[in-house]
Amino acid sequence: MALEQVVKPSDFATEVHNDWCPGCGDFGILRTIQMALAELRMEPHRVTIVSGIGCSAKTIHYVKTYGVHTLHGRALPYAAGVKLANPQLKVLCLSGDGDGLGIGGGHFVNAGRRNLDMLYVIHDNGVYGLTKGQASPTLKLGVQTKSLAHPNINDAVNPIWLALAAGATWVGRGYSYDIKHLVALIKQGIEHKGYAFLDVLQPCPTYNDINTKEWYGGEDRKDANSGRPLPRVYKLEDEGFDPVVHEPLEIEKKATQALEKALEWGDRIPIGVFFKNEHVPTFEERILQRVPTSPWPVGQLEVTAARFTPRELSRISCAGLPISQIRSDISDIASAIAGSSVHTAMSSPR
Repeated sequence: MALEQVVKPSDFATEVHNDWCPGCGDFGILRTIQMALAELRMEPHRVTIVSGIGCSAKTIHYVKTYGVHTLHGRALPYAAGVKLANPQLKVLCLSGDGDGLGIGGGHFVNAGRRNLDMLYVIHDNGVYGLTKGQASPTLKLGVQTKSLAHPNINDAVNPIWLALAAGATWVGRGYSYDIKHLVALIKQGIEHKGYAFLDVLQPCPTYNDINTKEWYGGEDRKDANSGRPLPRVYKLEDEGFDPVVHEPLEIEKKATQALEKALEWGDRIPIGVFFKNEHVPTFEERILQRVPTSPWPVGQLEVTAARFTPRELSRISCAGLPISQIRSDISDIASAIAGSSVHTAMSSPR
């Protein structure tokens, strides 16, 4: 639910001390999340942010919403549980590239299969920043950062490819130093109906001395005539790229073009929306289809205390209708039953 009054990013800031390293790309991601929530006029108590373990996981302590700091690689199943328990919440899940694509890789794949209505953001810097810079799953083969004794021996995971293959219905990539663009992407991901995945490139100034802010900005290569840097990062929308599946017959075509763009790296690195498909039912919708239909239409629960025991009354809430729709009807009935515990159980969350 959106607020009518003006909302500022500072409304989503906390007083918790931030101990990230100076220049960390996490600062950009934190600020853009706060800005996106403010621009969408979200109510803080209607938003839950779930994180795993790592530098990125600290984000939940700096955003004034509900937050759940979970286990390494397990943020996604926690987020799925939150969304299924209360579908009215806007759920954001945050992980680092090691947290989300290493130990959490299995959950990453299954989240795409389910198509839960939520946004998953990965902080992608190529290293495990919290544990002194080991190579993460997104560091390229043969790359040797200053924290590695030898060049990386493993090939890299392509987050965009993996998300598309798993079934994510919205796939995007942002850059933490392009604040305005990243805010727009986060807003789109939150508003997307289905599972949205956003890979955010973010320099780690402490341990990754290869993929730095200067490298992304092209300061190591300059135009021969103007002498200006030639940035590696470019926006897909600036080149007329259309990621939207307008009809189901386009799914293969749109997915293929997204896969092709996701291969670009080095001199040209695309950011923006790679794929968007809202023709797939969400996991919440699929679950509701399997729940028996309620025999009592919403708003017409004309019953009395004498007709239902508390136990029978509790079954009404499981009759296939969203809890939010029948909450007031159940509460009215429960209040008429002396000693019933149903009223308390069905009351609105704080």
